[in-house]
Amino acid sequence: MRCRRKIATIIKAISLLSALFVLCISVSIAQEFDILLKGGHVIDPKNQIDGPMDIAITGDKITRVAPDIPAAQAKKVVNVKGLYVTPGIIDMHTHVFHGTREAQFTGFQITNGFGSVIPDDFTFRSGVTTVVDAGSSGWRDFHLFKKQTVDNSRTRVLAFISIAGHGMLGTVHAQDVTDMNPVATAFVMNEYPDIIVGIKAHHYQGHDFIPVDRAVEAGKLTNKPVMVDFGGTKPALSIKSLFMEHLRPGDIFTHTYAYSLPGRESVVDENDQVKPFVFEAQKSGRIFDVGHGAGAFRWHVAINSVQQGFLPNTISTDLYAASRNAGMKDMANVMSKFLAMGLTVQEVIQRSTWNPANVIQHPELGHLSEGAGADIAVFNVRKGNFGFVDARGAVLNGTEKFEAELTVRAGNVVWDLNGISGEQWNKAD
Repeated sequence: MRCRRKIATIIKAISLLSALFVLCISVSIAQEFDILLKGGHVIDPKNQIDGPMDIAITGDKITRVAPDIPAAQAKKVVNVKGLYVTPGIIDMHTHVFHGTREAQFTGFQITNGFGSVIPDDFTFRSGVTTVVDAGSSGWRDFHLFKKQTVDNSRTRVLAFISIAGHGMLGTVHAQDVTDMNPVATAFVMNEYPDIIVGIKAHHYQGHDFIPVDRAVEAGKLTNKPVMVDFGGTKPALSIKSLFMEHLRPGDIFTHTYAYSLPGRESVVDENDQVKPFVFEAQKSGRIFDVGHGAGAFRWHVAINSVQQGFLPNTISTDLYAASRNAGMKDMANVMSKFLAMGLTVQEVIQRSTWNPANVIQHPELGHLSEGAGADIAVFNVRKGNFGFVDARGAVLNGTEKFEAELTVRAGNVVWDLNGISGEQWNKAD
């Protein structure tokens, strides 16, 4: 009898331990994910996802993308029903080498100056998780830019390095072809191949293609693309020659929808017709980037181009001090302008995520694949009456506008407009 009681006691103990073990496993499974974005409309151009889907995040990685992931499996559930969930936005033309150096030269004050902006102040609030600085630093001062900005930003900061050794310090430096050294530029680029994505040629006023050709030479040495801000020469140099004789497939023409000026040729002719060689250049692999800026986006160029089927490969802001409070405003506003011109939400997102990721040769970015870094934007596409301003103050009215509700960078919520990821306040707390 006593033996039976002992056996019964042991069986009860084993049963209790088994139950506790199952409970621990259940709790472990219930807490499998750190964050679950639930109920949103996912747009992921790389993976051809365009519809309702949940996204689970563990640590700094996306660990599951599927419909109806159980809420019990996540420590934090964020209800994003009615919102668009996209890869973190990539703005591939910005100026973020902010500093206090007095340039003492007429011009940009972009290099370590007040002309650039602090990236984290302008990125997350518009869904941007990655910016690419467009030539603010050159081979002489990239190390300072890295130490000062790249290493001290929560935003991922990549860079095109200027072919001018002093970057965009002053207009005079953009004219000094003796300081445009492809070998020195390539040397610095090879020191930081994961950060420096290409070379920028810009603001040259000489009547030749020397900066472009030097930049392309550095590009050949490093297998990286060139971005060109082309204009300033009077009379204007031929953009057909630029596209067909100097740039390679994969090289980038920024400020695509700028107006024709005495020193800058436009992509449209005097009748607002897109020039045939522009279509040819794009078809042959040249990349056309928006680069809105304070003065490089005109409605009559952009609208006529879009209506004729000439769409940008990539959408970007040219964010810097002079553009942030002007017609450009921020990346979400620039993206919204293309909704107003008739592009779909899906077309805009592709040109703001997966397309730029490929152009800058960072295919690990711009998508929501399982195992990818958890850089995610959640947008409300607001309906209403909105006015969108170009670089000269002209207004186009639209009925849709991107508004960033939530931004996740490396698995952390870094922007939450309306507190959808937070705990509800309780006066009893």
